[in-house]
Amino acid sequence: MLNAIIIVTREGFEAFLTVAIILAYLRKTGRDWLRPAVWWGIALSLVASFALGYWLKNVSNQPLWEGVLAIVAAILVATFVIHMWRVAPRMKRDMEAKLEQHATSGSRALAIAGTFAFTLFMVTREGMETALMLIQVRQGRFFLGCAIGLALAAAMSALWAHFGHRINVKRFFQVTGLFLLLFIGQIIFNGIHELAEAGVLPNSDAIHSATEPYGPDGRFAPWITGGIIVLCAAWVTGATLVDRARRRAVA
Repeated sequence: MLNAIIIVTREGFEAFLTVAIILAYLRKTGRDWLRPAVWWGIALSLVASFALGYWLKNVSNQPLWEGVLAIVAAILVATFVIHMWRVAPRMKRDMEAKLEQHATSGSRALAIAGTFAFTLFMVTREGMETALMLIQVRQGRFFLGCAIGLALAAAMSALWAHFGHRINVKRFFQVTGLFLLLFIGQIIFNGIHELAEAGVLPNSDAIHSATEPYGPDGRFAPWITGGIIVLCAAWVTGATLVDRARRRAVA
């Protein structure tokens, strides 16, 4: 359940933050008439993300598909996390520049289409990343974890909207990004396990037996998840202490 909570909280907050930036920019530039295009983009992105999740769920019992999807998910999510670390400091500025480009097209219809497409792409990217990650979560109370994560993401978004200057968004993305990168290691391990079960790797039987205890259903899975969370907690604690020490030194 903890994996689902953390994944949905991070990706949900990214999606909420994206929508908040889009709507705030449209309001600031006097383009509130483009808001319906944003809502339609969000609606279609939710449909696309749930459709992907449904399809992944239907193929998740096939070892070959599970192995391939695990490797694909690991590559895509690692790329997204590293990309987010690089662009996070200028994310708002870059989004506004791209939105300005789409929203100032030559005609009203093109402006609506551009805003819709931009919103659809930005939100669908988060939804599909979430679906690819969640398909790797095999813990109990999965849906409860997703619901809690979504509630936390909504609560964080509301707090950011009202008290944004007090929330260290950079640190949040850093620690959750660290969690995802560590979790990706577990996903790759699971992908190798499933490919071995499908018999497509050399010495598949030996690899399958050796990796069985460490897979998502293995006896060591809870310890691996707990270890990832402890490492992330230790990192954020250490980073917070370093930040406080620097502030004291400056003062």
